[in-house]
This record gives sequence, structure tokens and C-alpha cells, in this order.
Amino acid sequence: MQNTNKIKLFLVDDDALFLKSLEIEFLENANFDIETFSTGELCIANLSNNPDIVILDFHLDGIVKGAMNGLETLDKIKEINSNTPVIMLSSQDKIDVAIKCMHHKATDYVVKSETAFFRLKQIITSVLHSQKVEKQLSWYMDRM
Repeated sequence: MQNTNKIKLFLVDDDALFLKSLEIEFLENANFDIETFSTGELCIANLSNNPDIVILDFHLDGIVKGAMNGLETLDKIKEINSNTPVIMLSSQDKIDVAIKCMHHKATDYVVKSETAFFRLKQIITSVLHSQKVEKQLSWYMDRM
């Protein structure tokens, strides 16, 4: 029997070590159902599993040359379901990269660092809270 209180989280990164450490951090610190992917193509192929949130690396060509990059993957996710929150990750601490991500409708942008996990937790909490408020508001509006 599946626990419906778990948050379905997709982690997408071509850096296997970073991906595994992020997965471990989330599993140890919260109630998540996590799926990990090393390419954007694998993430897209599994979107039917309906993730609540996707954490997506900006660069995704480290394993498969010519693979979709993070922005292409983000665009495809938003094309399939525009409501899926996507948090972009990158080792680049450049404002133009963050702006690009936001123009492609990313929910937020996080620089890979020693504080990345804590920042991701804060963003996820905020996203989930906003979704809850929107559902409550919608429920009330439907009854008016």
C-alpha cells in the first residue's frame, strides 16, 4: 500500500555522485518518494508518474553527448504539464543563467553548493504551501 502523504520528487542530474547525495539527503530529512534520472530524456519518459516537484540540473550532457540540456528538458516538462514546479540547479553562480531559467518558467534557481540542500528544502516547502493555499481558494471559489 502506497503512502499518499509522500511527495513525489524527481531528481535529474548527470553527476551521479551529486545525484546520490541529494537523494540521500531528501530521504533522511523528509517524507519523499524519489525517482532519479541521469538525463532529461529519462525524466520526460517518466512524467506519467506525476511528480509533485522536479529538481533539474542546468547542464545534462555529461553522460550522453547530444542529450537534452536542462533548459530543453524544462521546456518539455512545461509543455506536457505547465503546473509542474521545476527547480533548476547549476554549479554556475551567474545571474544570466538564473534569468534564463526563470524566462523558461522555472520555479526557482539554486546554485550547487554546501547550502543547496537547505535552499531546496525551503523552496519545496514554499511551493507546497502555495499549492495548498491555491487548492483551498479554489475549493471556496467553487462553492460561491
